[in-house]
Order: sequence, then C-alpha cells, then structure tokens
Amino acid sequence: MCETLKIWHEIVANKDPEKLASIIHPDAVFRSPMVYKPYHGRDILVFVLTQVIEIFEEFTYHRELISEDGRSAFLEFTTNIGDKSLKGLDLITFDENGKITEFEVLIRPMSGLTALAEQMGKRMAGLG
Repeated sequence: MCETLKIWHEIVANKDPEKLASIIHPDAVFRSPMVYKPYHGRDILVFVLTQVIEIFEEFTYHRELISEDGRSAFLEFTTNIGDKSLKGLDLITFDENGKITEFEVLIRPMSGLTALAEQMGKRMAGLG
C-alpha cells in the first residue's frame, strides 16, 4: 500500500497520470461527491482522476492516516477551482496486492463542489 500511495502522490504532484492505471484494480469502484450511484471500473476512475488532477489548482495534501491493517488511507486536502476554495478527503481502499479497489471523495463547501461539478460536466459531456 505504501508503494501505491507513493506513486499516487507523485502522480498528483507532477500532474502526470501516466502510471495511474497501474495502481488501480480493474474492478475498482469510484464514489463521487456529485452523484449517488458509484462508478465501476478502472477506466472511469482513471478518466475522472485525470480530469480532477487537471482541474484542481494549488492542490495540497495536509494529513494522511493509514488504517492499522494498511488497507485503507484517508488523505485530507485543500485545493482551488478558480476563485473557489475546497477542502476534501480522499478515502482509498486497497486489495492485498496494493491496488486501489475503492476511491471515495468528500468535498466541502457546496460552492466548491458546484465549481467542480461544472468543470467535470463539461469534460464528461464528450463521453456520451
């Protein structure tokens, strides 16, 4: 899990998602702060995280908590989208091989979440 988190931090810091697919399980689940139903599969998680990495400005992780068994990580962050400030939490679950099996994002305040939803809506419109 530590190696996966190390790669994740490098991806975010460098805004380079090239290695992203290598750390995500093919059947991963993504829980978005914008929709009720989760998204399933590595491809959608890679797409969403790649877009978010591009959208977020001045992204910083502040705290990282790892569960005793090493299978869950809780990463607190702040970021900006234009003039909106956001605070959030990435809840990440790993399988026994260190692959990400679940990625859930919590974001506040509502104005920041709305700004993210607007940006993601534009990028996801091309998918349908």
